[in-house]
Amino acid sequence: MDISINTPALLFPAISLIMLAYTNRFLALATRVRSLHGEYNKTENNKVVHGQIKNLRFRIKLIKQMQALGVMAFLSCIICMYFIYIEWMIMSHWVFAFSLLSFSCSLALSLWEIQLSTKALELELSDMEGLEDPTVIEYIKSKFDKDKD
Repeated sequence: MDISINTPALLFPAISLIMLAYTNRFLALATRVRSLHGEYNKTENNKVVHGQIKNLRFRIKLIKQMQALGVMAFLSCIICMYFIYIEWMIMSHWVFAFSLLSFSCSLALSLWEIQLSTKALELELSDMEGLEDPTVIEYIKSKFDKDKD
């Protein structure tokens, strides 16, 4: 496969947009941490607050890793373009592959963080009795059970 100098440049807008999304997630988490800090100081043994703090700590670590992988992908694209410019095609292929791998890992971590944010919302809603949202399977089963009655 032959790549031109435009090939790694195609990733620049995608990486830039995803880095912006990661920064927005980080800022939203920072706001939530600050509000939870005040809530934590008011209550001592609130299990919901403790669970949220634990979840937020892990999510912040994930976002930091997502951002690091995004930066590595961005830098790898720049290095790849340089290797193409000086006509080191084999190195450019390897560096471009590394860039794609870094970007893919960043997106995979993003998906994991999205799953954790959903769990955090469920934890937030858990103290509201009787308002639990059933899983998709439970919802479908309940629809079939109603049809049997």
